[in-house]
Amino acid sequence: MATIPQHIAIVMDGNGRWATRRYLPRVAGHKRGVDALRNCVRHCGDIGVKVLTVFAFSSENWNRPPEEVSGLMELFALALGREVPQLQAEGVRIHFVGDRSTLSEKMRAGLEQAEKATAGNTRLVFNICFNYGGRWDIAQAAAKLAQAGAPITEMNLDRAMALAHVPDPDLLIRTGGEQRISNFLLWQSAYTELYFTDKLWPEFDAAAIDEAIADYALRERRFGRTSEQIAPEAPVKKAA
Repeated sequence: MATIPQHIAIVMDGNGRWATRRYLPRVAGHKRGVDALRNCVRHCGDIGVKVLTVFAFSSENWNRPPEEVSGLMELFALALGREVPQLQAEGVRIHFVGDRSTLSEKMRAGLEQAEKATAGNTRLVFNICFNYGGRWDIAQAAAKLAQAGAPITEMNLDRAMALAHVPDPDLLIRTGGEQRISNFLLWQSAYTELYFTDKLWPEFDAAAIDEAIADYALRERRFGRTSEQIAPEAPVKKAA
């Protein structure tokens, strides 16, 4: 296996188009997307990924047709009850990242219960970005610092971000053929490697994950330095 990124982030795009191409309602694509996500979480844990962050529902997704939003909320609630026990058994720790203030009390309670049930797990940290936006994240971090009277510096902002509990993503994958990050992890992706694929999310299987990781392994991550600076030092030959 190629070099494994410690933190993979994914924009899971293409559920609706997958369903439309099969003359199915869009919610059928989202249901198949849950299956793809389950397999993705399991595969990432198996190959040694330490953190997986997915864009499940953006703050802009509320603008979709009401029937689709309602179907997504029902599917999300169903998935919580069905998937959390299995994730717990597999050593996955769940974090929900996003603005919870606009969610129903029942939804907030469900998120908290899932987090508490998996809080002791260490095999894989699974961040689910729900009602999340990158601009919201930066704004809430700045507001948090202002309320505390702390100076707004890069270090302080970084510590106040909603994903401060994990390192920044090494690799960000977007399925579905679009080549943008759509307000996802704007702060955290400053030096993240981006990978775009035409595969729709329900089609994104273990082999596709491995292909993305193989591409990532070919990248040279310099973080502002030169190639010469990051090249491994040549071994020093001992005198005969």
